[in-house]
Amino acid sequence: MQTVDHKDILTRFKNGDLGREQAAALLTGAHPDSAARHAPLTTAVAPPRAAVSQPPPARALTTAPAGGGPPLPADGYAITALHGRFPDADGLDAFWHTAVLGGRDAGRRTSGSPGGAGAGAGDFDAVFFGLTPQDAAVMDPQERLLLEVLWQTLETAGCTGARLDTLTAADGEPRAVGVYVAHDPLGRAAVAQAPAGDAPAAAGAGVTLPARLSTLLDLRGPGHCVGGGGAAFLVALHQALSALRAGECGAALVGAVGLQPGPARRHPQGAEGGQGVGAVLLRPLAAALAAGDTVHAVVRATAVAHPGRHARDAAADRLARRALAAAGVTAAGVGLRETETTVAATTGDTGAATGLAALVRAVLQLRHGTLLPAPGDSSAAPWARPHDQSGRELPRRATVAVRPTAGSPAAHVLLEEPPRRGPEPIASGPAGPAAASGELVLLSAPTPEHLAATARRLADRVLPADAVEHGTQDGRRLLAALARELRLGRAVRDCRLAVVARDTGELGAALRAFAEDQAGAGDQDRAEDRAGAGGLDGVEDRDGAGGLDGVEDRDGAGGLDGAEDRDGADDRAGAGDRAGADDQDGAGGQAGAGDQDRAEDRDGAGDRAGADDQDGAGGRAGAGAGGARGSVRCADLRGAQGPGVLFGELPETRAYLAALWRGRRLDALARLWLAGVDVSAADTAGAAPVLALPTSALLRRPLREAGCPATDGPTPS
Repeated sequence: MQTVDHKDILTRFKNGDLGREQAAALLTGAHPDSAARHAPLTTAVAPPRAAVSQPPPARALTTAPAGGGPPLPADGYAITALHGRFPDADGLDAFWHTAVLGGRDAGRRTSGSPGGAGAGAGDFDAVFFGLTPQDAAVMDPQERLLLEVLWQTLETAGCTGARLDTLTAADGEPRAVGVYVAHDPLGRAAVAQAPAGDAPAAAGAGVTLPARLSTLLDLRGPGHCVGGGGAAFLVALHQALSALRAGECGAALVGAVGLQPGPARRHPQGAEGGQGVGAVLLRPLAAALAAGDTVHAVVRATAVAHPGRHARDAAADRLARRALAAAGVTAAGVGLRETETTVAATTGDTGAATGLAALVRAVLQLRHGTLLPAPGDSSAAPWARPHDQSGRELPRRATVAVRPTAGSPAAHVLLEEPPRRGPEPIASGPAGPAAASGELVLLSAPTPEHLAATARRLADRVLPADAVEHGTQDGRRLLAALARELRLGRAVRDCRLAVVARDTGELGAALRAFAEDQAGAGDQDRAEDRAGAGGLDGVEDRDGAGGLDGVEDRDGAGGLDGAEDRDGADDRAGAGDRAGADDQDGAGGQAGAGDQDRAEDRDGAGDRAGADDQDGAGGRAGAGAGGARGSVRCADLRGAQGPGVLFGELPETRAYLAALWRGRRLDALARLWLAGVDVSAADTAGAAPVLALPTSALLRRPLREAGCPATDGPTPS
């Protein structure tokens, strides 16, 4: 009889009817709780089972916390970034403020907020995403909103630059990020405006939306589109977990948009429509912990099913049991339940974004350890952590569930707060003479206007003038972490700046001076710029003096390093300036076989990169073209042609650049960066925790009919 019982237990565990802990307890006779003690062991025919996304069995791989102690659990899937815009809330901080008020003070908005997802839905930054105003005008507004939030979510996770290449599928393919989106029915009017066969217009068809977004963001994972219904986002999340579990992608973006006509307002009774758009980035928890990602919450299990002809409430209850069983959690271990009803008072009926809003509410409550006011309650309350019978502290857990509506499924998600780790140390900067040389901070954007706006945003939000004392150790450590995050976490664009600073105060002052100088130059500078060749006069020193620092683009055709491009070909390093590589034929022999001494670079010990690298300025590392410390140099490479002064795909080039980083040849690296070389990809000093930074500035402009671009000024966001 004992053998039969064990067989029944193992069968139920395999089918997902019992969690791991429950099955182990039953097999050993430990019976941790009454539910498990009295669970029937018969194998009678069960009702139709819901699809369940269950984390894989516990792996041997674990990650030790920073401060020592037992290894952290590696089960589940980490939410490493989330971003959203809702009524009266442009961003999650504003959303939390609105939710904490519990329906009171509905008109209050965060300073600078455009009012949420629907405000300015006709405004879009086409240039940032490489689109023409005509292409953007024929896109469905929901697609434009999704494109923005997916990009901002990736940037929040630090995954639009070199880190993006580390997100690989099981076969090793880089940039393997799945795209799963949920949306309300897309309008056909925008599609009808475009000529037949116009690819941007055709993208309005729902099934092609993930492919369109993946192409624009250069992502190479799978994707799927879920149309309509309050549970649509949770269904998309369920599908994304299946792809992660199968190894089809290294991470997954899951986004949702619900855009109703009319102004974006909260409706306390949930009777009218609301608006919302947002996304999350998912990774296996073990991989996220190993990479130093920020983990906002852990998805332990999901369950999705149609109710068939059964009662909808019965279907929702069944899914709850399935999800809890998959994670080995009892109902008593769940301290929060978010549903479409709890969300309605904050956002109204947000359509396909309802599940997203409910999940965001749950994640924020886990993060803050605070329970938001339930419908009818007056205030938020502290959320104490639960304990088991032995007094051991357990993680806070929450469920997010949306009941089925006509023609749509039900979905259930079990969330858990992230494993607690010791305080994440900010990566320390160099010591001794290296500290005196400062840090090289690199920033790029699609246009000079975007570059100035992003520099201003970075200075204002990370480096407030009255919050950081110049020259302090903490300021230098933060500077080192910030410089590294910009190199690894941000995409490389055509308009670039470089600045060497010794602390955050110096960097903040330099970035503000650059932004103000750009604003002062205004339209006159931009009108003269790119008059046939493109570029901000080659390489400019924006240090407040407005001078060119002796660096001159002699023919406007690409002599970006201060030397003349005599034949108009691709040799932008100039005559005699090999940027540390023997470019013997000007056609691709960069850092090739003949460049043996500089490619090896002797680890920076005794290598005089500043002396040998005569980058048209004659300066050694830390001097020459760099100008005074804290001065900003910039370049506009939009008119450049060809691979630039070095061909980055060659292993010799990467070895040379890595040697420059090891030797801290900051001035040489800055000049190469401004000449078009992606020096950030060769920074191989090892993994470091992701540092949260403000996203790049978007300069939205009102869209007009296709063929009639708007002339209104941009709205920074």
